[in-house]
Amino acid sequence: MTSYIFKLLIPFLLIFGQTNAQNRKTIYLIPGQGSDYRIYKYFKFSDFDTVHIHYIIPEKDETMKSYAYSLANQIDTSRRYSIVGVSLGGMLAVEMSEFLHPEEVIIISSAENRTELPFRYRFMKTLPLNKLFGGNFLHKAAPLAQIVVEPDSKTERAICKSMLENKNKIFMKRSVNMIVNWERKTNDTKIIHIHGDTDHTIPLRNIKNPDYIVKTGSHMMTLTKGTELQKIVKSYLKL
Repeated sequence: MTSYIFKLLIPFLLIFGQTNAQNRKTIYLIPGQGSDYRIYKYFKFSDFDTVHIHYIIPEKDETMKSYAYSLANQIDTSRRYSIVGVSLGGMLAVEMSEFLHPEEVIIISSAENRTELPFRYRFMKTLPLNKLFGGNFLHKAAPLAQIVVEPDSKTERAICKSMLENKNKIFMKRSVNMIVNWERKTNDTKIIHIHGDTDHTIPLRNIKNPDYIVKTGSHMMTLTKGTELQKIVKSYLKL
């Protein structure tokens, strides 16, 4: 009798399982310019699926918006999803929010528009000094600059060094050009912005309306304060 009832229930259990799988949200994680999937080393979500967005080489003089469209091909929009982006990844997430419909867009250590970028990037829009430096120079200079500007990166030195070494030189040059020439000038109230108060790459003073300020959080806090950041991000994600 028990086995007979169980057999009757099997189809319903299978349907229930499929429905739950379809309703389970996916979190898409976009890394920063000088990082990769390892920047999210401490991001573990038992209630969500996670997918890492992988960078491709931008076309020469490609815009931030155009590049965001290219990366969006990695997102399955037929299921529930949210987007999390760090630094450059956050800027791209903001652009994606214009043509995609994620449940949440969370940016970390990033800028919502070009007015929040450091002065050097805004200045180079007028005087494009970035064109003087090749990808090889940027590739070699980045590790030293990271140590000087964001000293807490030393706590995860091996990963930080490896992520930068693995970066494509053409990607480095063209992504700098994308940031310098970013056109966006407005903020979107739907964007959730998490920023550290000791970020020297994109200083907190540049950020108009941060939703959450992380004490002693640097530009590398997604990695160096990973457990804390994971909890903060999770608090903004709807089940």
